[in-house]
Amino acid sequence: MDYVYGPGRNHLFVPGPVNIPEQVTRAMNRNNEDYRSPAIPALTKTLLEDVKKIFKTTSGTPFLIPTTGTGAWESALTNTLSPGDRIVSFLIGQFSLLWIDQQQRLNFKVDVVESDWGQGANLEVLASKIAEDKAHTIKAICIVHNETATGVTNNLATVRKILDHYQHPALFLVDGVSSICALDFRMDEWGIDVALTGSQKALSLPTGMGLICASPKALEATKTAKSVRVFFDWNDYLKFYKMGTYWPYTPSIQLLYGLRTALDLIFEEGLDNVIARHGRLAKATRLAVEAWGLKNCTQKEEWFSDTVTAVVVPPYIDSSEIVKRAWKRYNLSLGLGLNKVAGKVFRIGHLGNLNELQLLGCLAGVEMVLKDVGYPVKLGSGIAAASAYLSNTTPLIPSRI
Repeated sequence: MDYVYGPGRNHLFVPGPVNIPEQVTRAMNRNNEDYRSPAIPALTKTLLEDVKKIFKTTSGTPFLIPTTGTGAWESALTNTLSPGDRIVSFLIGQFSLLWIDQQQRLNFKVDVVESDWGQGANLEVLASKIAEDKAHTIKAICIVHNETATGVTNNLATVRKILDHYQHPALFLVDGVSSICALDFRMDEWGIDVALTGSQKALSLPTGMGLICASPKALEATKTAKSVRVFFDWNDYLKFYKMGTYWPYTPSIQLLYGLRTALDLIFEEGLDNVIARHGRLAKATRLAVEAWGLKNCTQKEEWFSDTVTAVVVPPYIDSSEIVKRAWKRYNLSLGLGLNKVAGKVFRIGHLGNLNELQLLGCLAGVEMVLKDVGYPVKLGSGIAAASAYLSNTTPLIPSRI
């Protein structure tokens, strides 16, 4: 894709990285500091306590690691499992595929449960595998909560019910990269042992921080896990937690200050309000897609994601042309179709620090792009459907108003 300068600001509607609020940008606009001074440990202590709130846990132990979601994946696996351990993992899209690839390259024995792209994880197969595993050879269940390639959200509560029903001790590991702080997520209630997310998603920060939270059961598993780990070793962190200095190596100081402000903004709005806002914007987007006469890649309503909508295009249109034209002509960034859905879908990300007017601007841009590439869209149809819904539903009132 050739670079072409576009006037005005870029309209960023990929499912991560997302728009960064000005308050966060200002908070990060600072010089470096000595992270061994009293200031950074004091900041870190409050961050660790407040991060637990976005995972909805009181018993979990959080880790703030300078990495991406991919590094957070590796941290979750290597701290709790040993090479050769049997795990069940669900392949439902590009990011679950990448996590499975990592699991296999780390020498775990992976039972891959595959679904058509656009469907959720096949939990009936999981129930069958758990029921048959009388010897408890399955050591972990790995699942992507929200698959951004297809706009599918999985039911984590059902996974926990299956494990509890058969009294199976497998660890429950969850990729919440594009769900935590945007979708309903309850680490303690759903008995999740390791949950993780990335700073560039619903937290609306720059890329570069992996946030991981481990249950007491997961921490106990580290004592017997034989996977090689150095940079991602939780035990190094725990040692420095006890010392009160918190960091086994140099943290990303600017990101820590950004995280402080990002959390403050979320708590000021109210986490439940943030989740409800994502639900409203997602519903408005789906109504717009329907008004355009297009279909959602996600095949059932129960799987609809509230952070990204993958839109299926007619066979005579290459969806990559929609993404390319949106960027070159309108300075609008949309998500490409990936792997099996490349050329077949484009993705509208609607997560992070985002409001109704920003979304409507995106939908207007998509309509113009659809017309440009020859799709017979009625201009204004999607905007009308979305705005009618948004104007007739009452958002929860942020506490600052």
